Amino acid sequence: MFRLLPKEDKYFDLFNRMASSLTEGGLLLQKLFHDFERHREYAEQIKQIEHKCDEITHETIRRLNQTFITPIDREDIHALASELDDVMDYIDYVARRTVLFRVEEARPHAKQLADIVVRMVSTLETAISGLERNADLVLKKCIEIHGIENEGDSLHHDAVEHLFATEKDPITLLKWKELFETLELTIDKCEDASNVLEAIVLKNS
Repeated sequence: MFRLLPKEDKYFDLFNRMASSLTEGGLLLQKLFHDFERHREYAEQIKQIEHKCDEITHETIRRLNQTFITPIDREDIHALASELDDVMDYIDYVARRTVLFRVEEARPHAKQLADIVVRMVSTLETAISGLERNADLVLKKCIEIHGIENEGDSLHHDAVEHLFATEKDPITLLKWKELFETLELTIDKCEDASNVLEAIVLKNS
C-alpha cells in the first residue's frame, strides 16, 4: 500500500466529503423514484445537497489557488473535483426534470436506473476512501464501477426500446427519453470520476 495524500492535507477530506454527499444525493434520487408521491420533496433535498457540493468544489479550487505545493498534480485535483461535482449536477438535473416535466408516475426502468446510480456513487465513495493510502482498494472499486456502468448501459437501451415500443403519446415519450438519457449520463459521469481516480493512483504508485 502507498500513501498518496499526507494526513495533514485537506484535499483528502474535501474529496471524502464530496463523495459522501454524492451517496446522499443518489439515495435521495432512488427514494424519489421509489416513493414518487413525494418526488417534489426529494427534488428539493437534492437541490440542497447540490448547493453543498458546489461549496465543497469552490473550497477545493480556492485551496488549489492558494497552495504552492500540492500533494498530487494540480490538474488531477482540479479534474477529480470537477468530475465529482458533475455527478451531483446530473443527479440534480434528473430530479428537477421530474418536477419541470410534470411527470405523474415513476416507470420501472427509471427505478432500476436510479438503483444503478446508488450502486455507482456508493462504490465511488468507497474508492475515494482508499485514495489516501490504499491503492489496491481504489483500483478494485474502479473495476467494479466499470462493470456497473455496463449494466446501466444495457438497462438504458432496454428502457428506450420499451419506451418507443409502448408509448403512444409523443410528449410523454420525449419526456421519458430525456429522463432515461440523463440517468444514463449520471452513471457515465460516475465512471468518468472513476477514470480520473484510477489515473491518479497509477500515476502516483
